[in-house]
Amino acid sequence: MSSGPHTSGTPGAPHDAAVHVRGYLTVFGALLVLTALTVGVSYLDLPPAETVVVAVVIAAVKATLVAMFFMHLKSERPTIYWPLGLTAVLFVALFAFVLWTEADHLFGTKWITPFE
Repeated sequence: MSSGPHTSGTPGAPHDAAVHVRGYLTVFGALLVLTALTVGVSYLDLPPAETVVVAVVIAAVKATLVAMFFMHLKSERPTIYWPLGLTAVLFVALFAFVLWTEADHLFGTKWITPFE
């Protein structure tokens, strides 16, 4: 039995690399489709709030694909998910805090010109 670098049972064999490249190309294709979907949603006649929600959901799916496959979090141990989850929670909390403190004057504000 040969145990050279091109045997099918060794990690890094040509077949193994082809599987990884195929997976990366699949994720790349999914990212392209999701980007086209985001552009398509922008042309729909949806209310602004719904457009933003759909765009954020699509962006979250794209970010998940990038993190899981290109940053190799798919094969990480579960211990890595705690700091990642904490980062996500703190990001959402800080974003919500900014919106909570700044959004009180965005809705219902009426701009008047001084010479009416």
